[in-house]
Amino acid sequence: MRLQGVDIARFVAFFGMVLVNFRIAAEVTTQGGWGGANVDAGSVVDWPALITGLTEGRAAALFVILAGVGFALGNPAWHLTLRRALFLFAVGMADMLIFDADILHFYALYFLVGALFIGASNRVLLLGVAGFVVIGALAQAMLTYDQGWNWDTLVYADFWTLTGFLRHTFYNGWHPVFPWAAFVLFGIWLGRQSLSRAPVQITMLIVGVTVAFVTQWASTLLVELPELGELLGTTPIPPGVLYMVASAATATAVLGGILLLTPLLTLLRLDQILVAPGRMTLTLYAAHILIGMGLLESMDLLSGQLSSFEIFAYSVGFVTCAALFALFWLRKFRRGPLEALMRIVTEGKT
Repeated sequence: MRLQGVDIARFVAFFGMVLVNFRIAAEVTTQGGWGGANVDAGSVVDWPALITGLTEGRAAALFVILAGVGFALGNPAWHLTLRRALFLFAVGMADMLIFDADILHFYALYFLVGALFIGASNRVLLLGVAGFVVIGALAQAMLTYDQGWNWDTLVYADFWTLTGFLRHTFYNGWHPVFPWAAFVLFGIWLGRQSLSRAPVQITMLIVGVTVAFVTQWASTLLVELPELGELLGTTPIPPGVLYMVASAATATAVLGGILLLTPLLTLLRLDQILVAPGRMTLTLYAAHILIGMGLLESMDLLSGQLSSFEIFAYSVGFVTCAALFALFWLRKFRRGPLEALMRIVTEGKT
């Protein structure tokens, strides 16, 4: 079963990731590390940075949860999932040569976790979600989370060593398996619900918004606790328990809302411009690194001289062009370029 709303949600997740990644690439020297929205000297809210800040960690979490939803809806064979994971890992490691915050090589490992749990009961899935979150939280509390990081430059010093790679991948990288794999398991559980039914969609929206709001409120109180406070925030670094809950709830609300709106978008003939890029996000993800960041680098604009508004406008422009490209490409071809290559490599089919 394929739901257009899931494809639209995947495009929304891609849009959010572009906003965040372009800011990381272009503003890292002025931001001084991972941060939220800025306010200028006149106390005027920097709304482009605010919007981008709201997507930090949330867009990527939605992206991973939708992978789990795809598992539930498609139920791929384990050996096909393994081949896809190997393909994504290779592409992701190539991306790491260009962009340190790549998610694809993590995505490959989430695929492997998903393959292990695809036949599990709902109860086991939710226990798995809790297990990954708890192990991640314990690791953050007991180990040195900063190890390997230079927070001023957002560079991980020893990623290309075995020890550094394992630490970055499973514990303190951008999207470490513990706890991030919990998102794909939650997505599998979510995908088993009756997503095509309006009552389920409304419930997702209401419960998701409520849980996200309550979690954020609780975090503002708990974050002041000595020593443990930094682990009780809702920012993605470090990905603490409250971040995981808030992000999963936000993703649930976004997906529920999009599924509710999809019939209206179809009626207004706006669905295809949103569905098409959602069906080739692998290609577009690679393009935003190679082309989007490549253009910024060629114009020498990766040194912090762009304002948050300029970065935001560039991101919106890139995503608009990407959506139009996807729309016209899929009118002629069945799959995006990288999606087609993955199918050839992993299935031997065109």
